[in-house]
Amino acid sequence: MEAAAQPSPEPAAAPPSPTIIFDRYQLGRVLGRGSFAKVYQASSVADRSAVAIKIIDKNSESLRAIPEAQVLREVHAMRRLQSHPNILKIHEVMATRSKIYLVMELAPGGELFSKLTRRGRFSESSARLLFQQLVSALTFCHENGVAHRDVKPHNILLDKDGNLKLSDFGLSSLSDQHRLCGDGLLRTFCGTPIYTAPEVVSRQSYSGPKADAWSCGVILFMLICGSLPFEDTSISSLYRKAEKRDYKFPSWVSKSARYVINHLLDPNPTSRMGLEALLETTWFKKSSSPLLKSQSDGVLYEMSALAKDYDFAGSVSRANAFDIISLAAGLDISGLFETAGVCNKVKRFTSSAPFEEIRDKVREVGGKLGYGLEKMKGGSMVLRKGGSVLTVEVWEIAQSLMLVEVKMDGVMDMEELHWLEWKAELGGLVLSWHSDGSITD
Repeated sequence: MEAAAQPSPEPAAAPPSPTIIFDRYQLGRVLGRGSFAKVYQASSVADRSAVAIKIIDKNSESLRAIPEAQVLREVHAMRRLQSHPNILKIHEVMATRSKIYLVMELAPGGELFSKLTRRGRFSESSARLLFQQLVSALTFCHENGVAHRDVKPHNILLDKDGNLKLSDFGLSSLSDQHRLCGDGLLRTFCGTPIYTAPEVVSRQSYSGPKADAWSCGVILFMLICGSLPFEDTSISSLYRKAEKRDYKFPSWVSKSARYVINHLLDPNPTSRMGLEALLETTWFKKSSSPLLKSQSDGVLYEMSALAKDYDFAGSVSRANAFDIISLAAGLDISGLFETAGVCNKVKRFTSSAPFEEIRDKVREVGGKLGYGLEKMKGGSMVLRKGGSVLTVEVWEIAQSLMLVEVKMDGVMDMEELHWLEWKAELGGLVLSWHSDGSITD
C-alpha cells in the first residue's frame, strides 16, 4: 500500500521587520517602562551608534493624570546640564501628534539600584568614587539653577565602564521659575519618601539643594552599609525615625564616613551639610576623582554655549527644547511651576513681551474693565472688582519667554463672556494659550 502523503510543513513565519522611527533610529529591546512612557534601546540608522529612546504617549490616561510638565522639566534641565560627564545626555527631541521621542545617551550598565541589589554593598573606597561622581553632577546642577528633587538609586545609571550617570529630571525645579517673585524656596512635595528630606514631606518651604543633599546622605549610607538608614511601612513613622536620626552604622563604616553621613542626614536643613561644604571634607577629598577639579577651578558653563539645533519631526529647526515641546500639540505646560493656594479658574498664556510690558498691559486692561490694583510684588499682581479677585503671576521660563497665569477667586464666577473681554484685550501679548479652562488644585 502506498504511504499516505505527508502534509508539507508550513513555511516559517518571517521575523517581524524592525521598527524605524523618522527614518533615523531603529528600535530594539525595551529597557524599562513607566506609567506613560517606555524606554527602548535603539541604534542610529546613519552610523549604528547605540542610544536610548524614551517614547511618551501623550494620549495615555496616566499622562493626563500626571503633569505633562515633567516632560518639559526633563528636557529643559537635561539640555541645560548637557556638558557634565556624569549627567545623562539628551541628543534630540522629536514628536508627532500622539507621541514624544526623547533620544538620549545609552547607559548599558543599568540602574545603580540593580547593582546594589546584586552586590549588597560597596567597599568604602568604591562607594566614595561613585559618590564623588554623584556629588559632582549635583553640584553642577545647583550651579546651573537645577534642583533634582528625586535623587535615588533608580535614577542613577551606569555606563559601560561603571561611571555614574544622573538621570530622570522630571521632578526637577528650575531657578528661572522663581526669578521674578518669591523667596527662591520650593513648596511642592515630590520625590520618593524613603529618599526625601523631612522638610519636603512635611510640606514646609525648602531649599532644593539642601533637599538633594539629604538624598545624597541616604544613598551614601546605602552604598557603604547595604541597607536604608530609615525603613517603615508608614510614612509618618518613617519620618519620626528621620527626625530622631534613628539609624545605626555597621562596624565596618569608618569614623570619617560616619561624620559625612551624620551631617548630610541632619533633619534641620539650616544646619545640614550642603554639597559645597561636603567637597571640603577629608573623607570626600580622599582619592578625589579628576573630574571634580574642573568644578573647583571655576569653569563656567553657559546655557547659550550648550544650545544646539533640533529637528521637530523633521520640519522645525533652530528651536530649543522648550520651543519644541511647546509646539507639540496637546501638551499643557501648566504643571511646570510651583503654585500655592487653591483657585477656581485658571487661564495661562505664554508671551515674548518683557515683564514690564505685561505688567503695564494687565493694569491697563484691569482699569478698563473696572478692576482696581490692590497689591503688586515682584511678578505678582492682585486686582479687585467688588467681591471678585484676580491674581496675575508672571514667570520667566526661558530667555525671552514668559508664562502668565491669571487666577479668579471670589463671588463672581469667571463666565466665558466675562473672560472674553480680558482675552480680547490681552491678545497682543499672547504667543499661545494653555489650560484655557477650569481646574481644581
